[in-house]
Amino acid sequence: MSDRIAQLRREILERTRELISLREVPKPFVPGQTVVPYAGRVFDADEVEAGVASMLDFWLTLGPEGQAFEKELASLLGVSRTILVNSGSSANLVAMAALTSHKLGERRILPGDEVITVAAGFPTTVAPIIQCGAVPVFIDNDPITGNARVDRLEAAYIPGRTKAVMMAHTLGNPFDLDEVVRFCEEKGLWLIEDNCDSLGSLYGGRYTGTFGDLATQSFYPPHHLTLGEGGAVHVVREPLLKVVVESIRDWGRDCWCPSGQDNTCKRRFEWQLGELPQGYDHKYIYSHLGYNLKPLDPQAAIGRQQLKKLPGFIQARINNWDYLRTGLADLEDVLDFTLPTHASGWGASGFHWSQGKPEVVPSWFGFMMLLKPNASITRTGLAQALDDAKIGNRMLFGGNLVRQPAFVQLNKDTKGTGFRVVGGLKGADRIMNDSLFIGTYPGLDQEKLDFMVKTIRKVFHR
Repeated sequence: MSDRIAQLRREILERTRELISLREVPKPFVPGQTVVPYAGRVFDADEVEAGVASMLDFWLTLGPEGQAFEKELASLLGVSRTILVNSGSSANLVAMAALTSHKLGERRILPGDEVITVAAGFPTTVAPIIQCGAVPVFIDNDPITGNARVDRLEAAYIPGRTKAVMMAHTLGNPFDLDEVVRFCEEKGLWLIEDNCDSLGSLYGGRYTGTFGDLATQSFYPPHHLTLGEGGAVHVVREPLLKVVVESIRDWGRDCWCPSGQDNTCKRRFEWQLGELPQGYDHKYIYSHLGYNLKPLDPQAAIGRQQLKKLPGFIQARINNWDYLRTGLADLEDVLDFTLPTHASGWGASGFHWSQGKPEVVPSWFGFMMLLKPNASITRTGLAQALDDAKIGNRMLFGGNLVRQPAFVQLNKDTKGTGFRVVGGLKGADRIMNDSLFIGTYPGLDQEKLDFMVKTIRKVFHR
């Protein structure tokens, strides 16, 4: 019987690969008719076979594939632990909630404490701060890098009230980690890096997502690798944070046994916690108000195959960004283009770097453009022209978040105490009003890139 089972399994997986090879024959590109997405999944038969093989085992909840993927990604980045969750947004929620744990003692974030963040970006970088009872403090963006203006950090800080910094690396461009890490260490603050759009980016030769206390990752299809849905929290150094993050993810339970295992601590019926009776089953003791945010094991099986391709994906994003920048170089009189943090300019030979600053190598999530005041078209006009050509484009997510309906309402409901703004937000407003980005993802070939360049140049009659 076992031989027959093994034979059937081989046949199913062989047929799976054959099906994908037949289905994935590329169709000819027709400019203006074929959609050029700003992002998308890039996969082959390896991922499909891995997913099918995992389904045949029918270990659906997080299990051996998940444990392997967590170890492989943590090893690649050089962090202490990686803990999978069901989305990047959940990763941000879990990371923020972990810092409210009583197990952190005096450093825990309590209701009313403040967390410094940046105004323009994706809302789920900021929403967990509010959802956990803390107060976001917004500082402005530099519209050229897309990242926080770190010269505003000191003004945002209030001794005894400020407890953390939580912000994203914008579109793969690392924020000024030297200054942010220095500030956090000097003030004794937690640092959460939202690395969802930046897997594989380098700051001074070191991966982003490895500088803070916690970092987060998204594996939604537009991102650097995909599990369909999914995300992760990286515990960079502190072992205690691993225990807390897993507890928050897994219902708030105190037990740290992996799924399907019992009595890892060898004291399952010896604990006495809270006001429970002595010996209450440790698997049903809850030390936090947690969630259930695990992904599925077949997703992790797909992710392990994606991880093998990640170096090629990263290089393709870099190459595609460079190709677009070169092709649009003569539009500098009407467009501002993103610069990596610490870059002072761009030329035919590449970026020019500020003296004494670490070199930054973004794993670009997108190619952002900002229209200058003298441009002959508005941002909306450019977006419409790209839409008409079936070229995917996006704003920088929520733009200036304090202008969003949810935050306007929060400000009303709390009579102005729901968040705090430090200084003006001119940079965030410019990003909101004048920017959009197009794709750099590995699914773009030269034919599509050339069409993107040609279409944008045509808008400006070049």
